[in-house]
Amino acid sequence: MTRDRQPPRPLPALRRRHLLRPPLLRPPLLRAPLLREGVAGFTVLELLVSISVIGVLVALLLPAVLRVRESARTVTCVNHLRQVGLAMHQHHNWREQLPPAWRVAKRAPTFAYSWASMLLPGLEEDTLLAQLNLDDAPTGVDPSDAVVEFLVCPSDQIEATFALYASADTEYGPPGDVLLSLPTSSYIGVYGTVEADEYYQKLRANTPELGDGAIVFNRRVRLSNLNRGLSQTLLVGERTMSLVPSTWLGVDLRGEDAECRITGAAMTQPNCDTCDECEFSSRHPGGAYFLWADGHVELVADDIDPTLYRQLAQRDPQ
Repeated sequence: MTRDRQPPRPLPALRRRHLLRPPLLRPPLLRAPLLREGVAGFTVLELLVSISVIGVLVALLLPAVLRVRESARTVTCVNHLRQVGLAMHQHHNWREQLPPAWRVAKRAPTFAYSWASMLLPGLEEDTLLAQLNLDDAPTGVDPSDAVVEFLVCPSDQIEATFALYASADTEYGPPGDVLLSLPTSSYIGVYGTVEADEYYQKLRANTPELGDGAIVFNRRVRLSNLNRGLSQTLLVGERTMSLVPSTWLGVDLRGEDAECRITGAAMTQPNCDTCDECEFSSRHPGGAYFLWADGHVELVADDIDPTLYRQLAQRDPQ
């Protein structure tokens, strides 16, 4: 007896629709990355190598940075000396002579004003000039507020003021007594090839050393008196405070190295190891910058021929 086959039952409508539609795609579940156990940091060797690489980079970059900074300071120094040159020529046009190395105050005969104090109008320091009476001591000037920007080299690490002590050769008080405080400057006049040091004491003994340069005392010097030529004669040069502090204002002539604080002598070479404190020096590498009589500024190298160096510092070299 054969069993009758029954036709297949139709699927429910819901199930049939489910088979006909594609299944919905669900985004995969985001799983947090599994942390590996035992992951190590820098090893000691890697750390040392990194430090070494950084050290090498610093060693390579630091000199370049320092050179860039010194180059910027040099540009400023040169511009300052050029401004001094303009003021110097302005004074010459007005007075028909270069400023003297110093000028003794009439009512204070032991105080002498520097050549630079006579250039204040050309250095845009009229306010400071109004505080000075060139016939008397500068009692109304606060040295700490009297630093003139155009008279400071940015490469020179200077303090705003310094104390001028009594000279060992003076009869006015014991050596070492502070006579006065003075504002600092980086630039001094070229007195020639002899020192102006202790001129006051030597003058009292009738043995003064007269300067043979362009910025001297007790002599009227015009640009026409510079027989070597304006482009071959030094007027003003640098001196670093590390050698001896200098000033633009003036000095008490009874002080130690008094006249040397406002003028300098070209006797050997700039920055030489055996230089006297009255010579020229700077913190610039390779030499010191000078203002020349024609107004240009140029570096005089440390290894300049001493004979030529002395000739450049003289009004009438022989």
